[in-house]
Order: sequence, then structure tokens, then C-alpha cells
Amino acid sequence: MPEPIEVRKVPILNVSDASGLSDLIDKGEIEADRVIAVIGKTEGNGGVNDYTRIIADRAFREVLADKGSRSAEEVKQVPIVWSGGTDGVISPHATVFATVPADSAPATDEPRLTVGFAMSEQLLPEEIGRVEMVSKVADAVKVAMERAGITDVADVHYVQTKTPLLTIHTIRDAKSRGKTVWTEHTHESMDLSNGTTALGIAVALGEIEMPTNDQVMHDRSLFSSVASCSSGVELDQAQVVVVGNARGVGGRYRIGHSVMQDALDQDGIWESIKNAGLDLPDRPHWTDLQGRLVNVFLKCEVSQDGTVNGRRNAMLDDSDVHWHRQIKACVGGVTAAVTGDPAVFVSVSAAHQGPDGGGPVAAIVDLGDDPTGYVPPAE
Repeated sequence: MPEPIEVRKVPILNVSDASGLSDLIDKGEIEADRVIAVIGKTEGNGGVNDYTRIIADRAFREVLADKGSRSAEEVKQVPIVWSGGTDGVISPHATVFATVPADSAPATDEPRLTVGFAMSEQLLPEEIGRVEMVSKVADAVKVAMERAGITDVADVHYVQTKTPLLTIHTIRDAKSRGKTVWTEHTHESMDLSNGTTALGIAVALGEIEMPTNDQVMHDRSLFSSVASCSSGVELDQAQVVVVGNARGVGGRYRIGHSVMQDALDQDGIWESIKNAGLDLPDRPHWTDLQGRLVNVFLKCEVSQDGTVNGRRNAMLDDSDVHWHRQIKACVGGVTAAVTGDPAVFVSVSAAHQGPDGGGPVAAIVDLGDDPTGYVPPAE
């Protein structure tokens, strides 16, 4: 049985700041060697050349190395997933997952948070956007599930991944070996990598059958309701973190999920929080959370028909500000209005992640006696 999980959200005060992680360790709230995953938002442009992800990654790994006993190579293997771009009111932050000894966590037979991690086989540039990538991701998700102690796919509520996108260098590499790539537009390959990965998650969890190459990025009726996929230049494998619930693990945290049907669907966010185990009124307000919400994790995507709630918008036609940034700012504002906390994980490029124009939502709550979630300052 996996060990109980402690999960905390910390602010990032500047692009290279990891003081929040350092403080958690110094206060004894987590141990450096027990950190098993970090998922965070950095303040860059969210694009192919968003190097804030690399800067933040280095800062957090340096703290783990300095304050723990793991070797540099061991620290390098800790899954740390960064989503770039804090457009609008989204605040830079990181959510830290760490194991704790079983005898230090509340014992319960109720479902509690569990986390599993796996790396896929190497993903070649010519496989991005094709069924070979779908298959490799699906295999890694199954391994991560097993490591999390999850046997029922219904207990998986959030799968966070990081996968490679295409760069000029990797496109050239594929061509040198006589291979073709799905696209030669590197920014488009971000959406492509995310969408293909989501299909792999959906296959692993039995949400869909194995798709064809022609369905990738074209048949938006195929999606996962728990996938949250990011991509970048810093790896050549799928990094997979499966988060769910299991009985007998113990601890104080629990996760739930739902989907937003469109960019304004606040009910989808609230439903994920209720699904995690909080008892809320029929028309809840962020003041009802009382510090029990640790974080919410969302993916968002502009609707392919260019409408929200029946009204036309111009995001897809805007040549000045890419739709990635516009929809992220929009959904970030909607989410912060629900939670009362601008430090929310909202990531764009949600092809095959939730319904078209919407996206998956996962929520982690603290069911302990002294909840550790954010409480906004009193007015």
C-alpha cells in the first residue's frame, strides 16, 4: 500500500523563487527526500520559448538537493511539471506532493489521496500526433496507476503529464532519418502533443477505444475527463503523474473531478470540489470553503466554433494576442472568482481534454481538523 500524501500549495514570489518549498521543509511539514511531485504555474509566455519553466525547475530541484540526501540524479527523476503563463489574475505558484510516514497521518478506511508516477518509452518526433505516442502514453498511465495503488479506473481523478513538443532541431532530426512529422509549426505542436497525450490517457482509463491517426486533433468527441497535458522542450518522454483516491492509504486529503462544459461554467468547478468530498450549499460561495480547498487544476480550450454561450467571440481571429493567452486569462478569472484564490492551476491547450470549448477540472481538498488551504485576507 502506498504511503499517505501531504499536499501543499506555495506561492512563487519571482521567476527563480523556491522559498515556499524551502519553508515547508524547514518547518518540518514535509521532508525533502519524500517530495514525489511538483505541479506549478510560472509567469512566462507559455510558449515554445518559455524559459521560466526551466528556471523554476532548476530552483525547485536545487532546494530538494540541498535539503535532502538524494543524489543529483535521483532529484532529477522527481516529476516536476510546469505550465507557463499566468495571464490575467492567475498567480504563480506550485503544488507540492510528498509522502509521510503512515503512523504520522490520520488513519481512515475512507478514500484518500494517492499519487503514482511513471515515464513512458522515448517519444520520437515522428510519433507526436500519431497512434505510436497514444500507445506509449497509455502504457505509462497504467504503470503510474499501479504505483499509486489504484485498481479501479473510476478512482483516477487527475492525470498530469509533460511531453515533448516539436522544435526545429527535432523536426530536422526526423527528416534526417527519412521520417515525416505531423506539423512543422512548433507552436502548433504544443496543442498536438497535449491532445495526443490526452488520447493515450483516455485509452488507458477505458474512456475511448484506440483512435486512428485521422482522428487525432480532428474528432473532438474523443476526450478524457481527467487529463491535464502540458508539453515543452525539456524532455523526450511522457512524464505521467496519476492522482486519485484509494482506501486504506490514510491521510487528510481527497481529490475529485468534473468537467467545465464551456469557459464560463462555474458549476463544473464547484462540482469537482463537491466530488472531492466537501459538503457545500446549493449555491456555494468561496467563503464556504473555509480553507479546505488546497487547489484546483484546470485545462481550457477555445471553442472551435468561436462562440461561448451562444455569443460570438474573436479569439481565433485575433492576430495580436494568441487565443492561448486569452482563454487562459478568461478561465483563470472565472476560476479565481469561484475559489477566492488567484493561485489556481489553469493551463491552456486542451484538445481531447474535456468537451470542445471546455475542459477537465480536478480539486484537492483537506478533510483534516486544521485545514491547510488558502484563506483570503479579511477585508
